[in-house]
Amino acid sequence: MEKSLLRTESADPRDYAELTRVWEASVRATHRFLQESDIQEIKSRMAGEYLPGVERLRCIREEGRIVAFIGLAGTHIAMLFVRPDRRGTGCGRRLVEEAVARYGARTVDTNEQNEQATGFYLRLGFAVVGRDEGDDAGRPFPILHLALREG
Repeated sequence: MEKSLLRTESADPRDYAELTRVWEASVRATHRFLQESDIQEIKSRMAGEYLPGVERLRCIREEGRIVAFIGLAGTHIAMLFVRPDRRGTGCGRRLVEEAVARYGARTVDTNEQNEQATGFYLRLGFAVVGRDEGDDAGRPFPILHLALREG
């Protein structure tokens, strides 16, 4: 689908089940370093903790179904997930560009082992500014901190 045809809209708690399905499909395609137990533990917290924990949820729907979504906490991109069959179609780029232009997003974190995500953010003008040895839950998955380059 052409970028100009990708429309974003707000998502809300009625969308949590579908957002969780998009999250799981995306994670299974890109986060090969996670064990099944990690996926199930995170999934169990999506609707009750992680999705309500962001200030703004935006999504792209095609033919009535959510194919990509982004969650923002202030100027931080807290989450971005795209259905595997929609990767490479501009959905993620569209959501990030809107987050930057409309909501002032300036930072994002990504798993170091998710090299595709790191490359995606670097292509969009972000730069690595820090690194932690583990994620927020204490799991041994290094996290890269990225910030939008100015200019």
